[in-house]
Amino acid sequence: MLRVFVSENRFKLVVFVIIATFAVILGRLFYLQVWNHQQYQKIAQKNREKFEVIPSRRGNIVDAKGVLLAVTQATVNVGVDPQMVRIEDRPKIPQLARILGIDRTRIETAFDEKLDGSMQQAGIRPIRWRKLAEGVDEKTYERVLALKIKGVYGNRTYERKYPSGALAAHALGFINKEGEAVSGLERYMDFYLRGQQGWRESERDGRRREMAQFRTREIKANDGYHIELTLDVAIQHIVEEQLERIVEEYHPSSATIIVSEASTGFILGLGNLPSFNPNEFWKVKVDQHRNRAVTDVFEPGSSFKVVPASAALNESIINLNDMFDCSKAYAFFNGRKVPLPKDVGTHSEISVRDIITKSSNRGIAQVAMRLGSQRLYQYARAFGYGEKTDYGFDGEVTGILHEVKNWDGLTISRMPMGHALAATPMQVHYAMSVLANQGILMQPQLVRRIFDDEGNTVAEFKPKAKRRVISGATAKSISELLTRAVQPTGISRRAVVPGYSVAGKSGTTQKIIDGAYSHSKHVSSFVGFLPAERPRIVVTVVIDTPEYEGTAYGGIVAAPAFSRVAQQVVQYLGVPPHAEFQNHLAWKGEKYDWLR
Repeated sequence: MLRVFVSENRFKLVVFVIIATFAVILGRLFYLQVWNHQQYQKIAQKNREKFEVIPSRRGNIVDAKGVLLAVTQATVNVGVDPQMVRIEDRPKIPQLARILGIDRTRIETAFDEKLDGSMQQAGIRPIRWRKLAEGVDEKTYERVLALKIKGVYGNRTYERKYPSGALAAHALGFINKEGEAVSGLERYMDFYLRGQQGWRESERDGRRREMAQFRTREIKANDGYHIELTLDVAIQHIVEEQLERIVEEYHPSSATIIVSEASTGFILGLGNLPSFNPNEFWKVKVDQHRNRAVTDVFEPGSSFKVVPASAALNESIINLNDMFDCSKAYAFFNGRKVPLPKDVGTHSEISVRDIITKSSNRGIAQVAMRLGSQRLYQYARAFGYGEKTDYGFDGEVTGILHEVKNWDGLTISRMPMGHALAATPMQVHYAMSVLANQGILMQPQLVRRIFDDEGNTVAEFKPKAKRRVISGATAKSISELLTRAVQPTGISRRAVVPGYSVAGKSGTTQKIIDGAYSHSKHVSSFVGFLPAERPRIVVTVVIDTPEYEGTAYGGIVAAPAFSRVAQQVVQYLGVPPHAEFQNHLAWKGEKYDWLR
């Protein structure tokens, strides 16, 4: 028998290597299982645990006829678990990039980054999710799954969509990328729309599949309620078409149109330009997200004249036959001589009727002086100036209406013609609505009701009267005077709506540039209602800085847009024309070019 002689040193070396190897292995096991046991147990447990948020579906927003204005669609956020990526799947990266419409380097980076370096101080933390694309539709996601790339999967979520694009954008507002309600109805009614998220706790196996038998708790999500608006899509289209036409004709810095129901205060249409598409809100300047109807102020001009006129008539301080000398440049008030504003045109001694129908600045200033500073201020407040309309949305301002103690020597003669104060288009609109609604100021409302998936009403918002401002008789008298101005031969003839009686008032104010009134930049407005004898709708048009040769009077620039909007809306609503005003159609004077 042959013996194999082994060197003693070699034998000892082999034994030492074997013992050392086992010692290292045992040491490593001791480090993992004993010394650092808790940390790695947490990592292993975290990899097995599955905590999943179950998103709630945000409620829809519909118009008064049920047309969808905002809807929530199911989408998929596609990502990758870098720990599960296989080398043999890397050739499929170009296909995945084409399907998702992203750069391939972004996918390669996501596949390769397996550890989160920002957490290294707290220990090793493997990356288990890298987002590749969000908002992916179901068909695209099916194509992604067909590639069978291990570790690439999606989480289903919801995405807000606005089917009509920019239509009623400022009223609706939008949801940002983080799912937060930013503005408009989305923010104002967020409590009802967002619903309540659910969640689920369970465990998953090595392939990241849920093991339902280890599901410990599940709370179902409660979807949000739906909102029905007072807005009518058809009327909103009319409003926004006319805004586009205003921009084409006059290139203003901004424009606003409001249409409401006279008796309820319900807003039927509201639009501003510049506007934006809520689906792509990030593509425009933040300034364009602003709802100018309640955030921007201007001096209302002659449309404010209805306030001192109504107040003085309501207090029985004047009657419609009282005469005022509008040829003089001064008047006495509280024992001092006050300069009167200039008139457009020349007037001598005229009645209160003519002061309103001819829009005399000097005449209305003298009416206000009879009324007195304190009562003028109080009635201005009663008409809604100097306070929020309670439209409800973030960003609404109060406007400017100084208390009497802060007035200067000219305020009593300048405020009656709509200077020395500032108001939002919404305030001007609802102040005129007082005359249309028999002397009662209504609260603006954009939401009609809240309802659930079955259509059951959860909450209903009925018309809300804020207060009585003037008597019904006073409102009727002033309305009749405003109707005389909107005649084929009146100063507001461009606001005529053929076949209907219209009561309205134009407003023209010079903009303040560098602390002084500009002679070339104006804010033009027209606000009115119809049919005057039984008002159905109130319409306001405000155009900021229109490009116009000469003075951009509201009766010239804004009145035609008012006429076009009003005519289309009353026809859409089926309001029958009045036989007495059919002669407007056959008027032989200036043609109704603005209606074309």
